[in-house]
Amino acid sequence: MVRLEEVLDEEFSRDQTGPMDGEDDWDTDDDSDTSSVTSSLPDDETLAERLAALQDIIPPSYRHKVQSTVSTTTDWVKSGLLYSGKALWVISTSAILVAVPWALAYAEDQQMAEMEREMKMQQSANDLLTQPQGQEQTKASL
Repeated sequence: MVRLEEVLDEEFSRDQTGPMDGEDDWDTDDDSDTSSVTSSLPDDETLAERLAALQDIIPPSYRHKVQSTVSTTTDWVKSGLLYSGKALWVISTSAILVAVPWALAYAEDQQMAEMEREMKMQQSANDLLTQPQGQEQTKASL
């Protein structure tokens, strides 16, 4: 059979330090100085150190959830930027390799069509100028 025995911890029996009898815990005077509280803070403490000290307040399970969410989000953003950069590279090189020669060939084709049109106009103008007088009247009578 198991026998339980109560053992008193000597920390519980020791007197605690605190205000003595007759001292008031709360200072409710209107002339109390709050600058003494701010002057007790270390001046060389940075914001990052203060935020790092807050990790003890947040439970480990919640910290893990937040850390995994942030990690997953940053991984998605990094991979998205990486793939969009690769896609932009493929699109731009394809445009250079395909679109530029096509545009040059199209411009050359337009130029050739314009030259043919001009040659036809010149030929028709020459035909009108070199036509004899008798043929003009027969064409006009028709």
